[in-house]
Amino acid sequence: MIYFITFGLIGLLALGVPVAFALGGSALFGYLYNAGPNAVLSVISRRMMFGLNNFLLLAIPLFILSAKIMNSSKITSKIFGFAHSVVGFLPGGLGHANVVASLIFAGMSGAAVVDAAGLGQIELEAMEDGGYDKDFSVAITAASSTIGPIFPPSLPMVVFGFMSGVSVGRLFLGGVVPGLIMTAILMLLVSWYAHRRGYPRLGLLSIKGLVKSLMDAILPLLTPVILLGGIWSGAFTPTEAAAIAVLYALVIGKIALKELGFKEIKQVFVDTARETAIIGIIVAASGFYGWILMRSGLTVRIANSLMTLSDNPLIIFLVVNLFLLVIGCFLDPTVAILILTPILMPVIQRVGIDPVHFGVVMVLNLMIGLLTPPFGIVLFVMQQVSGLSYGRVVKATAPFLLPLFIVLVLIVIFPELVIGLPNLLYAGR
Repeated sequence: MIYFITFGLIGLLALGVPVAFALGGSALFGYLYNAGPNAVLSVISRRMMFGLNNFLLLAIPLFILSAKIMNSSKITSKIFGFAHSVVGFLPGGLGHANVVASLIFAGMSGAAVVDAAGLGQIELEAMEDGGYDKDFSVAITAASSTIGPIFPPSLPMVVFGFMSGVSVGRLFLGGVVPGLIMTAILMLLVSWYAHRRGYPRLGLLSIKGLVKSLMDAILPLLTPVILLGGIWSGAFTPTEAAAIAVLYALVIGKIALKELGFKEIKQVFVDTARETAIIGIIVAASGFYGWILMRSGLTVRIANSLMTLSDNPLIIFLVVNLFLLVIGCFLDPTVAILILTPILMPVIQRVGIDPVHFGVVMVLNLMIGLLTPPFGIVLFVMQQVSGLSYGRVVKATAPFLLPLFIVLVLIVIFPELVIGLPNLLYAGR
């Protein structure tokens, strides 16, 4: 059965079979081979429905919907304008604004692709008009988009929490410090490029100008404050926070900004339904696949194999990181988390690594994969948004992987950067 669920999955994916059908097909073959004439086909549907029967999963379509509403109501342009007014005086001001806007938008969307597609067009146009070369603009837009799934709220962390049973609130808190470090290091790299290439900066705004910019963006800026404050205070769950985000985005777009008509709202719901259906069928198939995976004993074998490499948790963790970096080059983060979490969690638990620490590290590994060929999704998004060739996008983005690797090394070696804040705020709970 192990051969069916491993090599079958790899083979089907290599043949170009959609992920959901590759997962379900390989699991089906494994189950039929193992059960033989005693196979009960209704088990398949029950296991797939069981995979979807979780209140936490409702957060995924709701966060997608809220982010799309914000994009359609031009909230993203106000966020970028505010970021530019705050950090535009630095060398390469628009590059810094790009990074800061991604950090702010991270508190609303939680997805790198949404950030790249939503903010990307606005940022590229502004930077091109400001005299920045297109390659640099594309690279910093792509790299800064990876902050979204690290700084809370985060869709990949919702999926990881669902698959591992780890508190999503703790995972969200665990991403705060790494997200801020990513922001700071990317801004340092922008400064280096700005000094080297003579990129322009914005003059210091007056207090009146800063206040005006803040007031223009105050309603969108309150979104992460409301969401994260509510989650961490215990006022509502991550799923309820996602629902509040949708309602708040609708109020801002329709009533406050008057940018959102019924035509736009209809299109946003249609697009969200389409994306949710795609994710839903993958989650359902992964539920069946994960059940077969556990029955096969493969997770135990992998855990035992890794334990024979070393008795040092850091060595094992580094091996797991290398594995995730490679996987991230080929699989979408959501798919990778759904497939690999049941396999790797027994290893992590046996060596004593904090599951929150592992969750954040896993997500960052897979975010790096979004910027690496051959299947880095953000690279394809930036190719479409910018009009550059794929090869040129890859070449431009490559140097910006260095800050992400630096952050990855830091949070692997110093777990307190991840678990310190959750342990502090959840102490006694």
